[in-house]
Amino acid sequence: MHEFSYGVLGALTLLALDTACTDSGQRGDAELTHLNSPEMEALGLPFSEAVRVDNVLYLSGQIGNLPGTTELVPGGIREETSQTLENIRVVLERHGSSLDRVAKCTIFLADIAEWPLMNEVYADYFGDHKPARSAVAGSGLALGARVEIDCIAVVDDGE
Repeated sequence: MHEFSYGVLGALTLLALDTACTDSGQRGDAELTHLNSPEMEALGLPFSEAVRVDNVLYLSGQIGNLPGTTELVPGGIREETSQTLENIRVVLERHGSSLDRVAKCTIFLADIAEWPLMNEVYADYFGDHKPARSAVAGSGLALGARVEIDCIAVVDDGE
């Protein structure tokens, strides 16, 4: 028997998926769509840049890579955070949402000491719109990134 430990984000995601699946009173009625841009597909990575469940958009973690490449922007945590949030903005807009429709962000840092610098850039992008947020630090991120951010957003009406 395997034991599973779902973190808070995992529990919220499962709750959101369950709610989406049962809004009409029947499981399985949710519209689930895996979304990728041609640039993302060209990288050959084994995940979707976003998944849409009804009107909720779940973005995969974004890092400060130059669009269409796996090369990080130079300069450090400020520059990487800015590029990460630009990458998020592009993915959101490509799939019918925007930064002001973000409900939740999870921030992963390679070094928690860089949190204040990341936070300054983050605050500039979100302004008065303040999504729920978590931040954690680990021993390393993909491609040597200093920051990775994923988010959950609502798709704009009419999309």
